[in-house]
Amino acid sequence: MKLKVGDKAPDFTVASHLDKDVTLSEYRGQIVVMAFFPLAWTPV
Repeated sequence: MKLKVGDKAPDFTVASHLDKDVTLSEYRGQIVVMAFFPLAWTPV
C-alpha cells in the first residue's frame, strides 16, 4: 500500500523495544512519531 502526503496511516501493530505490542489506534488523537533504526539493536 502506497500512501500520499496527507493520507491517514493505516492501523498496524509492532513490537516495541520493551517486548510489548503497540498498536497505532491506541494513540488516536495524539501525536505519534516513529523512528526506524535498521540493525541498531541486533548484534552484527
